[in-house]
Amino acid sequence: MFCYSHDRKKEIIECINRCLYCHVCFSKQKYVKLNKQFILFCMFSIVIPTKNEEYYLPFLLKSLKKQTLKPKQIIVADAFSSDRTREIAQSFGCEVVDGGLPGSGRNRGASCANQPWIIFLDADVEFEDPTFLERAYSQLQTRDLDLATCSIRPISNRRIDHFFHTCYNVYTRACQPFMVHAPGLCIFIKRQLHEQINGFDETIIFCEDHEYAKRASKIGRFGFLSKDLHVPVSIRRLKRDGYIHIAGKYFLSELHLLFLGPIRDNKFKYDLDYKKDERV
Repeated sequence: MFCYSHDRKKEIIECINRCLYCHVCFSKQKYVKLNKQFILFCMFSIVIPTKNEEYYLPFLLKSLKKQTLKPKQIIVADAFSSDRTREIAQSFGCEVVDGGLPGSGRNRGASCANQPWIIFLDADVEFEDPTFLERAYSQLQTRDLDLATCSIRPISNRRIDHFFHTCYNVYTRACQPFMVHAPGLCIFIKRQLHEQINGFDETIIFCEDHEYAKRASKIGRFGFLSKDLHVPVSIRRLKRDGYIHIAGKYFLSELHLLFLGPIRDNKFKYDLDYKKDERV
């Protein structure tokens, strides 16, 4: 009997998946044509950190099932939810692992990933465009990106919500040359790069996603996907904490990141608990 390391097993599984998928594609002579390129396979592992997300998670998982280019693996890293989050994830065929805070949850999920690309998503996002992953993958390949994110859009008809999110999108894109931002609600990264930087820093309490992207961008090629590719996200944080409070919190956190470095204590009172009686 042969004994392989965990990483070696991942490589073997990945190789087998590629061979089988290519065989099916060639035997059936089916190709996906994107931007004048033929993409034979798209291998994503999606990682979703959760805590009591029984109201939001089904919308995300249903939208993933409708994608024209489906992920090969969906991993839910659950922080010991007291509701039906784990049961729901398993009913959709997801792999469920123990999580924690978002950073540690993403790391736990990524450690089980067996595909070349990892997509980190928050449970309260939803893909309204069924071609999102297909178009995103096309851009990752044509632009030779190792790490990417995209614009966000509120699941809301209120002008103030769209104003807040537009300001965020403009700011993060403008900062890209000198201060990389990648919201944890949607990060694309090559698994090899994630492992190379040792994943998320679990000692960071707040804005761990931006610090992660900053380290990764020093090694890999980072970019924003085109503006027409955006991820709808709930406005529950704005509803719970208030617009002025959220704006002030993120302004101060930016100053902290710029002048003091990563946020390793809970001075900004990062809270994962939300009302469960409505989807906002």
